[in-house]
Amino acid sequence: MLTFQQLATITHGKVLQFAAPLPVNHLLTDSRKLSQPAGTVFFAINGKYNDGHKYLASLYEQGVRQFIVEKEQNEAGQNYSLLFPEANLLLVQSSLQALQQLAAWHRAQFAIPVIGITGSNGKTIVKEWLAQLLSPDEMVVKSPRSYNSQLGVPLSVWQLNSNYTLAIFEAGISVPGEMEKLQPIIQPTIGIFTNIGSAHDEGFTSRKQKVQEKLKLFTGVDVLIYCTDHELLHQEVKEQTINSFTWSREHEADITITATTTAGHKTIVVYTYKGEKQRLAIPFTDDASLENTLHCLAVLLYRNVPLAEIQDRLDRLQPVAMRLEMKEAINGCYLIDDTYNNDLAGLHIALDLLANQPKRSKRTVILSDFLESGLPEEVLYSQVAMRIKAHQVDRVIGIGPTISNYKTAFGNEATFYQRTSDFLQQFKSEDFRNELILVKGARVFEFERIVHAFQQKVHGTVLEVNLDALVHNLNYYRSKLAPETKLMVMVKAFAYGSGSFEVANLLQFHRVDYLAVAYVDEGVMLREHGITLPIMVMNPSPDSFAKLHQHNLEPEIYSLELLELYLKDLPASTQRHRIHLKLDTGMHRLGFTPEDFNALFELLQQFPRVQVISTFTHLAGADEALHDDFSQLQIRNFRSMAAEVEARLGYSVIKHVLNSAGIVRFPEHQLDMVRLGIGLYGVEATGSEQEALRSVSTLKTTVSQVKTIVKGETVGYSRKGIADSDKTIATIAIGYADGYDRRFGNGAGQVIINGKRCPIIGNVCMDMCMVDVTGLNVKAGDEAIVFGPQLTLTDMADRIGTIPYELLTNVSSRVKRIFFAE
Repeated sequence: MLTFQQLATITHGKVLQFAAPLPVNHLLTDSRKLSQPAGTVFFAINGKYNDGHKYLASLYEQGVRQFIVEKEQNEAGQNYSLLFPEANLLLVQSSLQALQQLAAWHRAQFAIPVIGITGSNGKTIVKEWLAQLLSPDEMVVKSPRSYNSQLGVPLSVWQLNSNYTLAIFEAGISVPGEMEKLQPIIQPTIGIFTNIGSAHDEGFTSRKQKVQEKLKLFTGVDVLIYCTDHELLHQEVKEQTINSFTWSREHEADITITATTTAGHKTIVVYTYKGEKQRLAIPFTDDASLENTLHCLAVLLYRNVPLAEIQDRLDRLQPVAMRLEMKEAINGCYLIDDTYNNDLAGLHIALDLLANQPKRSKRTVILSDFLESGLPEEVLYSQVAMRIKAHQVDRVIGIGPTISNYKTAFGNEATFYQRTSDFLQQFKSEDFRNELILVKGARVFEFERIVHAFQQKVHGTVLEVNLDALVHNLNYYRSKLAPETKLMVMVKAFAYGSGSFEVANLLQFHRVDYLAVAYVDEGVMLREHGITLPIMVMNPSPDSFAKLHQHNLEPEIYSLELLELYLKDLPASTQRHRIHLKLDTGMHRLGFTPEDFNALFELLQQFPRVQVISTFTHLAGADEALHDDFSQLQIRNFRSMAAEVEARLGYSVIKHVLNSAGIVRFPEHQLDMVRLGIGLYGVEATGSEQEALRSVSTLKTTVSQVKTIVKGETVGYSRKGIADSDKTIATIAIGYADGYDRRFGNGAGQVIINGKRCPIIGNVCMDMCMVDVTGLNVKAGDEAIVFGPQLTLTDMADRIGTIPYELLTNVSSRVKRIFFAE
């Protein structure tokens, strides 16, 4: 068993304090994910966006007693050894490097085969499929989801224990030098290079350099498996004389693909291997899945799995759900859908997501048997029960014969069923109300049937919100800010249509400084869902002042009339009330002008309980260079007016002027805080750095019916759609009541069906519209993408002469939102 004393030798660190000989069982890098204080070591990483040293005191209070730190003192100059007298403290130059050194040491304790995977695309899919395909022969440990970063790889490798006979880890890099740090941690014996593409090109001087950097993972491997059709990769492998096992569609290779044909939902692959022609049916038809499967085929052949066994295993291969989805469900419940597998690492990730949602009335976990964990059953289910208890789960529902045998480990509140069908037969919707429900099970248990029972019965139009993309965009804008600059994020208008509570909760998790909403009711809703961040209300009204005070919301005050009403309504108490002053510097929408200042400060002097927290203004043309002179004039005016505000108040306030566009175009004017709006949701307002952002929202619907019409027939209301030839048309389940603008009618709008753009024909109806799918194989039930990464909001807005804001905020609340993390 590893102890704290050994960490100094492994990491070359300096022991600041040794209080007790404690075991090292759990590695923690995020203070919010603490579940088992005993045996936990916290690595205080001083990162780009956050400093882990800020959370030492909180973790100490929660029982953590082992810390890896980069500093001996806190910001106030107090020694950690004095602040935490019962803690073991180890000082290192880099906590991240120490974590990596520990993981590399841990990896070296095991002599099992390790498959290391890198490439531009497909890493996670190949890893997950190989775990399925090799599980009949091996006890497999793998990276959880896409844990392939400088932080994720060491946490993945830490899972290794003596029960496993094979490991599969993926590694991703974005700049030179990173793979050299990951190689000693993974130490692969078998390598897979999936492909080389454009992902992270910006971090390298050339595509060749990127290949060379990725190949550093395979130093010393027994064999590297790759497709020789990637010529740059093939050339580099030959130059480095790496022992390889290859496949190709175009050249002679160990496995040469001679023909591929599509048959229904399968692809028939003919290939030669060791001079013999073979035939294989692959249960996918898209190019990406075909490439990923052929990598897996190469691994199976290299490991001498019999040909008949390979076909049998491929027939049972399941698509991989690459994301955790949070869905609205019955009776005010939210559902975390993780129904594609069940392992300990995946359970921990899903429980973290469950725990990091604001507390509703109850947290419930529905869990199946764990398959092929590598642990004795008694040990396995004891660990599962302990993790669930640590995440403060209120109710456990176990499904499966094995987990049912260990019901006593889960406490008296747990209930158990032998089969999924048994649970569904006894399912009563009224038993679940205002709950967060995690549904996690091995695929054989068909937990998608449980998800279906819980989901709200709404039509098939959904807005998918990618929470990982939202975090990416948040971090992109944070990277532009000075460390001391605060960040206010706009979640008004239902978070630009994306879902206020869910987005606000994620922002709270990632520790933004302020939220802003348009109306008091929006702020009240966030408070009722557990949001504790400071919230500025931009349009307070006198009839809502009582709610404002009750829910600790902070109003924007923009006029003398509004201030007088607000002061008149103050409750009789000694409580301080925080307000924000809006200044008009030239937009002439709302705000105080210098002429208002005498009356403004005379009023405020009469009410010392009212504290001005911030003062700000709004730039009228920050997104266009055409208006730069005017923007600079506004900023100068604001600086002058803000200085007078502070002088008259006698204290400093937070000053903010930049919006999303301003953050990009005027970084020298960040002041104390900036306001992030549409940029968070994937639209770069200036258009100059759009490629740096990820699309957050995808609006999808379904095809209701397909029919053919002959030339000259008309389509839709007012007979506006006229067929200029015989056509096939599809009716899709979205209309202007869902927020799909009527201006998209008659060819102005398009949707994507089966990868092809299809124009709208005729007028947009209230609940549906028609599209031209002539020449395409479209059927009822097919998916239609209204907007998303392939059909951007900016493209759509340009088609009808509007702005992306309007399209995004117009998505009706009747459209179901699905939130997912990749």
